[in-house]
Amino acid sequence: MERQTVIEMRNITKRFPGIVANDAVNLQVRQGEIHALLGENGAGKSTLMNVLFGLYQPDEGDIYIRGEKVEITDPNVANDLGIGMVHQHFMLIDTFTVAQNIILGSEPKKKGWRIDYNKSVEEIQQLSEKYGLRVDPHAKIKDISVGMQQRVEILKILYRGADILIFDEPTAVLTPQEIQELITIFKNLVKEGKTILLITHKLKEIMATCDRVTIIRRGKVIDGSLEVSQTTPDELAAKMVGKEVKFKVDKKDAVPGHPVLSVKHVTAYDNRGIKKLNDISFEVKAGEILGIAGVDGNGQSELIDVISGLRPVASGEILLMDRPIHHLSPRKISERGVGHIPEDRQKRGLILDFSIAENMVLKNYHQPEFSNRGFLNYKKVREHAARLIAEFDIRTPDESVKAGALSGGNQQKVIIAREVNHNPDLLIAAQPTRGLDVGAIEFVHRRLVEQRDKKKAVLLISLDLDELLNLSDRIAVLYEGQIVGIVDPRETNEKDLGLMMSGGKTNSGSWGA
Repeated sequence: MERQTVIEMRNITKRFPGIVANDAVNLQVRQGEIHALLGENGAGKSTLMNVLFGLYQPDEGDIYIRGEKVEITDPNVANDLGIGMVHQHFMLIDTFTVAQNIILGSEPKKKGWRIDYNKSVEEIQQLSEKYGLRVDPHAKIKDISVGMQQRVEILKILYRGADILIFDEPTAVLTPQEIQELITIFKNLVKEGKTILLITHKLKEIMATCDRVTIIRRGKVIDGSLEVSQTTPDELAAKMVGKEVKFKVDKKDAVPGHPVLSVKHVTAYDNRGIKKLNDISFEVKAGEILGIAGVDGNGQSELIDVISGLRPVASGEILLMDRPIHHLSPRKISERGVGHIPEDRQKRGLILDFSIAENMVLKNYHQPEFSNRGFLNYKKVREHAARLIAEFDIRTPDESVKAGALSGGNQQKVIIAREVNHNPDLLIAAQPTRGLDVGAIEFVHRRLVEQRDKKKAVLLISLDLDELLNLSDRIAVLYEGQIVGIVDPRETNEKDLGLMMSGGKTNSGSWGA
């Protein structure tokens, strides 16, 4: 039986200065399906959904909801039409409770102006049970996990009565366990008659979750919508990028040299005074990629911080090329030869209101090449950026564009270009492909392997087990702030790694270092 078309976007065109983000795009979405929008970073997927949600107005084209032509002039109109959107970067107030965030702007009132908080909590609990979205209404956002925050965002739009749900890269910051939980939630929502539009780069998730997929490349739809059951990940990747994509990294066997980084009996605490690293020791050698696996929250962030000088070491020492660095400032550590691709590119990797050129010199703007008596030599800064933009294939009209205007993949390329250009002895790569498309992932992986092959040391921290198994020469598993084992990726698999990450033991019962 043919499902009703609930969304039809006809010839949608949206222009920004210097770029056509959507070029006469046509999209049809059926009632009760999970429909994926797939494309490279900057292809125009989020722009199209922002048009549907009323955040942008199309320059040309029409939108039909349930057969009726509509003008979605702002998100309030979208909400009235039953359209809700969960953005890639959550729109939550950290100091508010779960319930306060969910009802914000739609508060139930008692007599007069007073908010009926108890009624809202009761309604939230009913929604939670109906859709399998367990949350604590009284918990503060700052105290709950990223996966729980995702649930709060979903409940926000369900609370407002949405039956068309748009998700922009919903799994980009989730652990593998949370991703599986979210997929189950999606299927429960569809069973209840909801329709889901899913912007994602992850082909495995599309194959496991979606009914149909629409591919957008450089602002245009490629070959209409495809039935997921009648396609393959290889075909989707090729259509998305415009060429064949290699999912397996081509790399020679590592030939490790001397230790570049030595972490010796390090203990460190988080901002609340809780011990997050407990007497941890390991080495990263020249010419190898050491992967760090672990469920999010087991000390990965604190490990990155202590190595890069952003967090003090309570005890133990950190050596770079046999010289202690744990007492140095972040700038001094960087100058000693440590590059850092941070796990949150927008908060820690870039200044979004600065231009690409300015972001490219954040680490060395004070050096004579770019600075003269405290004044930047902008001609040199722009030339430097233009060279890196060409070398790292950063998609932008020019180097004066603000970093915040770039797609996620191109923002990541700016950071990688800046860090690799310094030729560091140690490159820390934390979640380097989070939220990136397969083409950008291939590019990042190739760059990391290039660093390794230049006899540099690479410390890779990732929640993506496929990435760790594909890239790493050794994998250290972090559990409750301790290294519980170091394994050869050729001799292990996702199941064994998952068991170690949860504190269990593999069939062999022991791991080598």
